[in-house]
Amino acid sequence: MPYKLLFVCLGNICRSPAAENIMNHLLDEENLNGSIICDSAGTGGYHIGSPPDRRMAIAAASKLGIKLQGNARKLQKSDLEEFDLILAMDRENYQDILALDRTGQYREKVRLMCDYCSQHNIEEVPDPYYGGAQGFNYVIDILLDACTGLLQEVKDVSSLNHH
Repeated sequence: MPYKLLFVCLGNICRSPAAENIMNHLLDEENLNGSIICDSAGTGGYHIGSPPDRRMAIAAASKLGIKLQGNARKLQKSDLEEFDLILAMDRENYQDILALDRTGQYREKVRLMCDYCSQHNIEEVPDPYYGGAQGFNYVIDILLDACTGLLQEVKDVSSLNHH
């Protein structure tokens, strides 16, 4: 069984699709595509069906040479069951995810994305939506840092599961 990661932000057009695509990029580099599966969702339903924000796509292309793929969707209660690890971009997303989990049975699966950063001393991935290009580039840097740390941890966990 592949290990399933879900990245969550508010609208699912900036931070979480960037995290999903960056993680897929890292998985590609290590030939781990099939063993770890990534998806993203938003706690709000404002942008359902929309592609990632163009400004985020430009930042990802210029910094990492990757194309952002996907269409925004809203986080469902079933996601809590289906995914092994759910990564919230900020505290508000974290609380919104836990609010879907009335009994608290999935609480252990929900983590803050920045817990996996090693280069950036930051607790939340800022929402770049209302800022300029610099904000989008900064988010790419944070997410690359966090995804690198996360991948290390997931590789350890998922290899333990298989042996």
